[in-house]
Amino acid sequence: MRPSSAGEGQAILPLFAWLSPSYPVGCYAYSHTLERAVEAGDVTNEETLVAWLGEMLTLGFGRNDAILLGHAYRAVKESDAQALEAVNELALALSPSAELYLETSQQGRSFLDATLAAWPSPRLMSLECAVAFPVAIGMTAAAHSVPLPITSEAYLFGLVQTLVSAAIRLAPIGQTAGIRVCAALAATAQAVARDAMELSLDDVGGSTFRSDLGSFHHENQYTRLFRS
Repeated sequence: MRPSSAGEGQAILPLFAWLSPSYPVGCYAYSHTLERAVEAGDVTNEETLVAWLGEMLTLGFGRNDAILLGHAYRAVKESDAQALEAVNELALALSPSAELYLETSQQGRSFLDATLAAWPSPRLMSLECAVAFPVAIGMTAAAHSVPLPITSEAYLFGLVQTLVSAAIRLAPIGQTAGIRVCAALAATAQAVARDAMELSLDDVGGSTFRSDLGSFHHENQYTRLFRS
């Protein structure tokens, strides 16, 4: 997606910082159950990683995050604090395990704290409780008038890149293969983001049961590099 004007191009620049691996949210510490998938033999090479990540995007947390991000965005645009709180409560409640709750809430809180320090905005509504990561992204993008479609696409592709980075450290693939995986999933991330624009909170749901159960097993895994 190309910006339609110079003004829109300027508006999306903060996304490059917000979704950068260097932004202090701690994304490098989490694998969203990928470490367990490698341990269990579900992800062993480039092909199985593409399949696993593709299902996470289309059937699991990727699709849900895109829906939640969009509703958080609209709540801030409409200055609807009650709607924002409801979206955030749902986002946190969707975490199937303690590790995945920590993953989304720690990154969400860290993201908001860092952004308030560097990109403050009077439109950035306050949430003093735990904040889910996609909700924090949606809130901030709305407060800074970053277009929702590009925000959602960039967020989902950022998730892909984060998990591919984890896969490289877990050693089932190398760096060149990792780049190919990201390229292979770019269209999927765009499609999921586009479809989520039309969905309500009633459409939230997933069917990645093996990944969800894997998050419980990961809590007791003997050797771990990641926190989820």
